[in-house]
Amino acid sequence: MNGTTVRRSLGRKATPQAEPKSKLPQTVVDVLRRHVVLEVESIDRMYLNAIFPRLQNVEGALRFIRQQGGGQVPSTNAVEPMTRNFDQAIEQFVRQHQIPMVSFQKGQRKDELAAQMRARFPQRDGVVFVGKAQEKCTVYRTEKRHNPKTGRAYAWIVKSTALVNHYYFYCVDENFGPFFLKFCSYFPYNAKLCLNGHEYAKQQLERGHIAYQPLDNGIRSCADPRRLQQICDGLSAAKIETPLRRWLRRLPHPYPPADRAAGYRYQLSIWQLELSLTQVLDRPVSGRN
Repeated sequence: MNGTTVRRSLGRKATPQAEPKSKLPQTVVDVLRRHVVLEVESIDRMYLNAIFPRLQNVEGALRFIRQQGGGQVPSTNAVEPMTRNFDQAIEQFVRQHQIPMVSFQKGQRKDELAAQMRARFPQRDGVVFVGKAQEKCTVYRTEKRHNPKTGRAYAWIVKSTALVNHYYFYCVDENFGPFFLKFCSYFPYNAKLCLNGHEYAKQQLERGHIAYQPLDNGIRSCADPRRLQQICDGLSAAKIETPLRRWLRRLPHPYPPADRAAGYRYQLSIWQLELSLTQVLDRPVSGRN
């Protein structure tokens, strides 16, 4: 998840070249060579899985239920108290901190609502609101099976899908800017973390007191382009994990401390990653292919 390798020209202010005397239409290559005044490569949007690798198969789920849940039989009944406690912890967290809770409607554009609510949020670090939506996901279910020899019934756990509540924590972070962390409310409580590399760069420029002009999803100009590129290149896997650990300590957690001490800890993996090459022109121009 490191920033991509930078070409020699990246992170520099370019000097626009004079227009060619020929009246022939210039090519796109000519436009980029003569008119680019800022060029930066960076990670853009990151959508990351936050999961417990040990709980992504039936065997691991059974082990957890027996060892951590104290279940005498292989049944998800052993983890139902965890689900209730997690739901209650979220409700209490919202009330205690007076955080808006929004039930998303089908087809509602979550990003637009988040942008509107962030615009009214007065803090540089905190939870803007919590969104709640029913979404389909992979879960474990208990089903009744029968011994083929004796005919005796017994419980067993299988993977299935279900429509369950998901909680979106829309936050702003002092180092990463806007992001959201989404939890599934059902065992094994998989989560997703969505960050933006451009927002990370903006936060670092502000912390370094480096003047810049922002775009909605990018940077229009910067007083120190080389430093901007260094910031983008420095967005490493270790740094990306930092906000997850920080906010897991602040937000309601589905697993009690005893389970976390036993090694049940969220780990990140890339689900979707978008890379960006920003090229800012000195003025509107056109070119042919």
